[in-house]
Amino acid sequence: MFNLTNKVALVTGAMRGMGKADALALAAQGAKVVVTDIDLAECQKVAVEIKNNGGMAAAFKMDVSDKTEVDHVFDETIKAYGRLDILVNNAGVYNPKPALEITEEEWEQVIHINLKGQFLCAQRAAKEMAKNKWGRIINIASIASGQVGVGIAGGAHYTASKGGIIGLTETLAVEWAPLGINVNAIGPGAIDTPMSRSTRMTPEQFQAFLDAKVPLKRIGRPEEIAALVVFLASEESSYITGSTFFADGGWLAA
Repeated sequence: MFNLTNKVALVTGAMRGMGKADALALAAQGAKVVVTDIDLAECQKVAVEIKNNGGMAAAFKMDVSDKTEVDHVFDETIKAYGRLDILVNNAGVYNPKPALEITEEEWEQVIHINLKGQFLCAQRAAKEMAKNKWGRIINIASIASGQVGVGIAGGAHYTASKGGIIGLTETLAVEWAPLGINVNAIGPGAIDTPMSRSTRMTPEQFQAFLDAKVPLKRIGRPEEIAALVVFLASEESSYITGSTFFADGGWLAA
């Protein structure tokens, strides 16, 4: 199960955290992985790690909010591998700030990277996937995305973008089902990444939060999200599209 041999996958925001874990997991299942992020040197390190583990990988610098860069990387991917089967839209930023203090420029930066970037990559990926009538697009949203009872003080721009991702996912799933493309989203809870470590809580405050809110009473590991990514990228998820999967240690159930 979950055999991705001969599949080509592109992962955004893949130089660290969940994106890196996704890239490593997809490669472990046989996919050829294109590692992208804003720092080429860091992407190359991930690609080398994949190759050292016996996999195939390429690395590119890509700002997902810049259509010119997106088109260039997708062009190079097709040139190198001849196809694209899997897209993991993981790139995102979180710069907490009270809503009354967020500037227009700060709002636009988050929306452009987190939401516009996912659309640009999904749109280009779908054009390639449609050629083979098979594709998997996995958008990374968040537990803080609206309608599930979790807001994050200081994250108005972030949560607006993540809610938009879920709406985008559902619409693209409907439009692209006839093309053989499945589109789903993952809403992680508290995951141990550089982004989550950027919160202003002390370690003691963060553990108290986990104890109070998360039944499993621990932070999630990037590899636990990557396992869900692999499933949604595989043939085994063939009847799943337009869905959002929350991986949160029981936070929403509590």
